[in-house]
Amino acid sequence: MAKISDIDKNFAEKPIIKDGMVYRNILSEPFKIYGLYKPEEGTFKRMPYEVAESVNEGVAFNNKHTSGGRVRFKTNSRNISLKCYFPELCIMSHMPMTGSMGFDIFINGKYFRTFVPTIGNDEKFCIYEDGRRGYEATVDTLNTEMKDILINFPLYNAVNKVYIALEENARLLPGNEYRYKTPIVYLGSSITQGGCASRPGNAYPNMISNWLDTDFINLGFSGSCRGEDSMAEYIREIPMSVFVYDYDHNAPTVEHLQNTHERFFLKFREKQPLTPVIVISVADKSYGDSIEKRREIIYTTYKNAVEKGDKNVYFIDGQTIYSEPSFELCTVDGCHPNDLGFYFMAKKIGEVIKNLL
Repeated sequence: MAKISDIDKNFAEKPIIKDGMVYRNILSEPFKIYGLYKPEEGTFKRMPYEVAESVNEGVAFNNKHTSGGRVRFKTNSRNISLKCYFPELCIMSHMPMTGSMGFDIFINGKYFRTFVPTIGNDEKFCIYEDGRRGYEATVDTLNTEMKDILINFPLYNAVNKVYIALEENARLLPGNEYRYKTPIVYLGSSITQGGCASRPGNAYPNMISNWLDTDFINLGFSGSCRGEDSMAEYIREIPMSVFVYDYDHNAPTVEHLQNTHERFFLKFREKQPLTPVIVISVADKSYGDSIEKRREIIYTTYKNAVEKGDKNVYFIDGQTIYSEPSFELCTVDGCHPNDLGFYFMAKKIGEVIKNLL
């Protein structure tokens, strides 16, 4: 859809110069955004609004959370600032703000710092401008060499607008492309969305992306991924290199999982008969006695596919992800992984993906 700024360049948003720093909207060139649906429309979301609303209320709510969103560019600026606006603030008791509303920055493929709100004595950590909430933060990259920059969006917060500020005389170029440009698609629960990583880059899909240099789309929806037909019909139309299928946690009952898991898989296969699919059972022990029943349902989806001649389906037993005696160290609440838990998930799932790519 054309915008007025495409037709009349006088309406294009111009960089803002402040204290020797030039602020640019990341919707402008040469910034490139990954993992979000049509960000050129000026809104950040992970799938079309109408599709999310057709699935369930929780998916519609979590769709605005920017997990998996990334922006890439190159610069030789020593200082890099980020200014963001939020329609709401997501503050949780079991997840740090560095993860829920922070942006972390990678330089030449390595983690460097995290942009995060600073809590002052008055606890007003957000700026208020034109009625909008957000924050501004700066990192010093220590040198003036050209650097490939990747910035991950927050895992659990909606984002209205993002500006990147560079030194006034700094160069700004397009960032490196991914080695594997066709994205991996992850479908799952709050764990897939990234709860409760300490920062965005430590959610397991982000870790795998960084290790393997591959694009991805995160369709993890906290408390809301239940294997609906409308979700299957949307996902099966997305071009992808691998489909990671993991919604065990959000199936409210064993019976619900039984009624939806293989059904969803077969709907996906109708449109993507050859795409590698990784099916995963729950990793933690929060479901108690029903874990084995749930595992058997998911394994049966895999087994039936193999018996029908499907050579592109893979099963990961979630109970093998957190290797003993490390399980007690891997979550924040017995369910949601901490960074160690996400490392184990990324290692196990990433090994399978690496062989497929």
